[in-house]
Amino acid sequence: MISMRVTTRLITLDDADALAALVAANREFMAPWDPVRPEEYYTLDGQAAVLRTALASHGRGAMLPHVICVDGEVAGRVNLNDVVQGAFQNGNLGYWVDQSRNGRGVATAAVESILHIAFTELGLHRVQAGTLPGNIGSQRVLERNGFERFGYAPQYLNIAGAWQDHVLFQRINPAA
Repeated sequence: MISMRVTTRLITLDDADALAALVAANREFMAPWDPVRPEEYYTLDGQAAVLRTALASHGRGAMLPHVICVDGEVAGRVNLNDVVQGAFQNGNLGYWVDQSRNGRGVATAAVESILHIAFTELGLHRVQAGTLPGNIGSQRVLERNGFERFGYAPQYLNIAGAWQDHVLFQRINPAA
């Protein structure tokens, strides 16, 4: 068995090159799970804009945008989006991994890492995630990280050009 080291870290603008290459290479692979994106999204300028927006949200405390690294090489993204403090203390989890590294535990390790930060550093009470009903791989990643299914949302997000249903999962901070 080949061992690999999976880590996550806060994005930087220097990640734009690597992410542009990854999103372009994974365009067809990710198409069933992603919103329809403009052509610019798949370019260096497009990814730089995505990173600037994410870093601005991070600066406001509304997002925790990380890259996933495998043996030091950028291999995807994992984010806590729509972070809300106060009475809610919640964040929405999103992640994707390069197709060549899919099914190898990379997403599972990245989600574990971001949950640790969510619960210990950010003090969140709950992290939630939604998947398309047919995205069994992503559901397994969530289940391996202690998420429980808590709902079903009809026509929840516009994915691949259509309003699609989602299975909703949550993980409550075990220290709560």
